[in-house]
Amino acid sequence: MTVYTLQTGAAPLLISIPHLGTTIPEDLLAGMQRATALRLDDTDWHLDRLYAFARRMGASILTPSHSRYVIDLNRPPDDRNLYPGKNTTGLLPLDTFDEAPLYLAGREPDDAEKQRRRDLYWRPYHDALQGELQRLRGRHERVLLWEAHSIRSVVPRLFEGRLPDFNFGTADEASALPGLAQALADEAARAGYSAVANGRFKGGYITRHYGRPDQGIHAVQLELAQINYMDEAPPYAYDPARADRLAPVLERCLELALNTLAKDSR
Repeated sequence: MTVYTLQTGAAPLLISIPHLGTTIPEDLLAGMQRATALRLDDTDWHLDRLYAFARRMGASILTPSHSRYVIDLNRPPDDRNLYPGKNTTGLLPLDTFDEAPLYLAGREPDDAEKQRRRDLYWRPYHDALQGELQRLRGRHERVLLWEAHSIRSVVPRLFEGRLPDFNFGTADEASALPGLAQALADEAARAGYSAVANGRFKGGYITRHYGRPDQGIHAVQLELAQINYMDEAPPYAYDPARADRLAPVLERCLELALNTLAKDSR
């Protein structure tokens, strides 16, 4: 069973899109609220298409096949809450962002099932991510890990009001060069988008765990408001006009990050 796809490149850039997957195995669906699960409401839709330009940049791109409803690849394996005091979903989500139950009563996954899914889905993705970072680090003094995410612009469970268009996170500057997140937010703002650095989304497990600036690996998470490139209601259609305006800004942000890291003398 294929649980991820890795396209390798030569640039010092790995783009990870851990919430792109849409597959839910039939044996899991048997215990789930099938109609709710198959809407896949909380997918980071179309990011592979939006970031298609990154192949021209020589980026490596890592994507999963399975939905975050199967397992959330951006949560720690021990399932601790990365945002203490905030309401969020776990390693094996039991409900959607809108708090609709994902499982039939009494069919929620137990500890053994959590371990099974960690072994089957979570570990292979992270092994691939770690391996590709090591390969790139062997060729470049500094490597950029770009965590690509997107979310509906209004999700009351997770944040108040409308989310800014660009939300850059570097774990409060621990996962990447200090000042980089704000420089990226400024770049997005110059293009007419609202942007924030280390706001509600500071970076999930992948950003925090793999971002090691002292070892030459700088991790940045970007949480995009989906309204800027797609429809936020089913069937979650891609909007080429909005996306065509957004993609060049993303490309400039990636180029800015790479150039900033290349010039840094620390």
